[in-house]
Amino acid sequence: MMTQGPLNLITDVAGLTVGNAADTSLNSGVTVLTAEVSFTAGINVMGGAPGTRDTELLAPDKTVEHINALVLAGGSAFGLAAADGVSSALRAAGQGFAVGPHVVPIVPAAIIFDLGNGDQGWTDNPYPALGAQALAGSAATFELGSVGAGTGATTVNLKGGLGSASLKLPSGHMVGALVVVNALGSATVDESAHFHAAPCELDAEFGGLGPKINTNAAKTPFTKLHPSTATTIAIVATDASLSKAQCTRMATAAQDGMARALWPSHTPMDGDLIFGIATDEKPLKDEMHDTLNIGHAAALCLTRAIARGVYHATQSPADTLPTWQDKFNA
Repeated sequence: MMTQGPLNLITDVAGLTVGNAADTSLNSGVTVLTAEVSFTAGINVMGGAPGTRDTELLAPDKTVEHINALVLAGGSAFGLAAADGVSSALRAAGQGFAVGPHVVPIVPAAIIFDLGNGDQGWTDNPYPALGAQALAGSAATFELGSVGAGTGATTVNLKGGLGSASLKLPSGHMVGALVVVNALGSATVDESAHFHAAPCELDAEFGGLGPKINTNAAKTPFTKLHPSTATTIAIVATDASLSKAQCTRMATAAQDGMARALWPSHTPMDGDLIFGIATDEKPLKDEMHDTLNIGHAAALCLTRAIARGVYHATQSPADTLPTWQDKFNA
C-alpha cells in the first residue's frame, strides 16, 4: 500500500529543497527546486504553447546527465530569465557542470502566462532577482497556494496556486509532485466545490468532500478560452535510481495525473509540461515493477497536488477571481 509522506510535499524525497519568491506589484513569482547534489531529469510536454529554457538537454540522447536546479516561473517568456539569477548564485557556490576551468550550472526552466495580473511597467526584468531570492530561501518545508510561481495563477473560475503532494511506495521509494496550477480549464466539477481529483484524495488534504458526478461532461468544456492566460507546469520526483529515459517515462506517466485533475488539459492554449527527476538514492529492486509503480505514484501525486494548489490559494488585492476557500468555505 502507498502511504502519504511525512510532509506531503515533494521534499519528502530526501535532499530536495524548494524556495519561493514573489513580487506583489507584478502579482507573479518564482519557485525553485534544487538539491545539494545534482540530479537526473527528463521532461514531457503535452500542451500546445509551452515556454521553456534548456529542456533539450534533458533528452535521453543528450550529453549532460545531471542538472542543478529547476525553475518554475510566472512572467511568460520574461520569466525564463529567473534561471539567470539561479545560475549566477549556483556558479558563485561552485555548483555546476565542469567545463575545463569553468563551472556551468544546468538550470532548465518553464513558465506560465500571468502577464495580465499586475504592473508590467518595469524597465529591468525583475525575474532574475526573484529567481535568486527563491533559491536563497529554499528549504525542506514551504507554503502552498498563492506563493512563488503560483502567486497569480488562476483556473477558469477560481484562483490557482502552488501545490505539492507525496507518496511512499511499498518498495521503500518516495515519490512527490510540485505544480503551478494556471489552467485554461477547471479543477472543480462544474461550479461545485468538488475537485476532479477527489477519487485520489488522502486524509482530507483538500477538503474531504469526495467525488461528484459531472452531469456536464459531454458538453463544451468550461474554459477561459483565451490564448494567453494558461499553462500548468509541474515536477515529479523520486529517490529511485533512474536514467534520463526512465525520468522521461515517469514524467510521461504523470501526465495522467494532470488529465484527471484539470478539465480540459493539454489544450492548444496551455503549455502543460512535466519535469521528471530522480535523486538516485535508492536502487530499483525490480526494474519492471518499480518503474511501473513509480510512474503510477507520480500521476497520483500530481493529481492531488493540483487540487491542493487550488485549495490553499489565498486572497490578494489584485484578485479577479475568488479563492476556493472564499467561495466554498467562507
